[in-house]
Amino acid sequence: MPNPIAFLALAIWPIVIVALFGRLRADRALIWGLMLGYLFLPESPAVFDLPLMPPLNKHNIPALAAFMVTLWKFGDQGGSYLPQSLAGRVLLATFILSPALTVLNNEEPVFYGQVGLPGLTIKDAVALVLGQFLLVLPFLLARKHLASGGAQREILFALMVGGLVYSLLMLIEMRLSPQLNLWVYGYYQHLFGQSIRGGGYRPVVFLYHGLWTAFFAMTALVSAWALWRERLDDGRFKLLLAGLYLGAIVVLSNSLGALLFAVLLVPMVIFLGTRMQVRIAMVIGLLALAYPVLKGADLVPEQRLLNQAASIDPQRAASLEFRFDNENTLLERAYLKPVFGWGSWGRNHILDPVSGNILTVTDGRWIIVIGVYGWVGFVAEFGLLILPLLLIGREVMASERGRVSPLVGPLCLMLAINVTDMIPNATLTPLTWLIVGALTGYAEKLRAERLRLRSARLEGLQWKSIM
Repeated sequence: MPNPIAFLALAIWPIVIVALFGRLRADRALIWGLMLGYLFLPESPAVFDLPLMPPLNKHNIPALAAFMVTLWKFGDQGGSYLPQSLAGRVLLATFILSPALTVLNNEEPVFYGQVGLPGLTIKDAVALVLGQFLLVLPFLLARKHLASGGAQREILFALMVGGLVYSLLMLIEMRLSPQLNLWVYGYYQHLFGQSIRGGGYRPVVFLYHGLWTAFFAMTALVSAWALWRERLDDGRFKLLLAGLYLGAIVVLSNSLGALLFAVLLVPMVIFLGTRMQVRIAMVIGLLALAYPVLKGADLVPEQRLLNQAASIDPQRAASLEFRFDNENTLLERAYLKPVFGWGSWGRNHILDPVSGNILTVTDGRWIIVIGVYGWVGFVAEFGLLILPLLLIGREVMASERGRVSPLVGPLCLMLAINVTDMIPNATLTPLTWLIVGALTGYAEKLRAERLRLRSARLEGLQWKSIM
């Protein structure tokens, strides 16, 4: 169980947020406040569980504190927190409010033999809606405060520096095994056996799982190479060294997925132009959405994929088969309430009828969302995640060359890969929403500027015709 240090760290983080906003610009304070909270605060079960509230944890305490500070310090300055596009507002409203309909559709208890789960009540509706709001809060903050091209550089720089600092702790755990969370906060946050890979250890540090840590290291690596490509002065050599070092860290992290993502993204960041990067990001993001849709329609060639995996590594084939079996079981369960899902309390799972233990495993974020909030919740959440790629893509194609920040491409690629990683894993983090919000705000800013220029040109043509 978490020790007092874990709860103290969570309790004092709002003070850290206030201090950051007092000493730094709003964009930097927001980025560093959310990123440092994500990296160093304790994972669940270290939470504050208050009545009528979702659990307050490392993912929402920093965002809530930042929201309160910016609301007090800036008020309505800088425009609305809400997206400008109709699609964005509809998806956001559905994301936050649809859990209330989930509760109305799940008022009856469910039973598995001798084991029963309670029906959902108005208290659950309040908690789930508040939970969705807190989950998406980094997106709203970033959309308002990180809409400029300069903010994109701040995000990439913070990710790179955060990765460099975190790599030191990762190296300690590579050598001594994942123990830092136990030493500092008094508990191990996941199954220790999943940290043993390839005769060594997969570092976890203070994140949920070693896969999350390796994915963060990959984003730091991509950020370093993006900054290296953009910078032309003497500091470029330091960025080169940072990129090479972080590449070694990703290799040593013992995560095949993060390594494959790095091998895919780094050459794109180095060699491709912004327009091509954004186009590829759009394609990757849309392909990521194809898997849940095809899976729901029973069109995924599972046996062929298992045979190919078995020819490469029987152990990975067995792991893939276990994943497919659980996805099929959970989808069958989800088909019973496909629109708004089963809601909270583990009602989307299959339970042992005697012991009450959960028998199913939800790895991918998509299957979690469909089971809990139905296809309506899935469309709302993944629609919000993909929307900035489509908005940026529209503006990149419509804008004149050189008017779009060259750093928008790497961020789009990282977001697309993050959405892809949500097929096998649930790597939706505050940093994901931070990037989503920054890209959405930037796309809306580009559109407003483009429309203003077009209006000015039309006005100029009218004056010429009059003269």
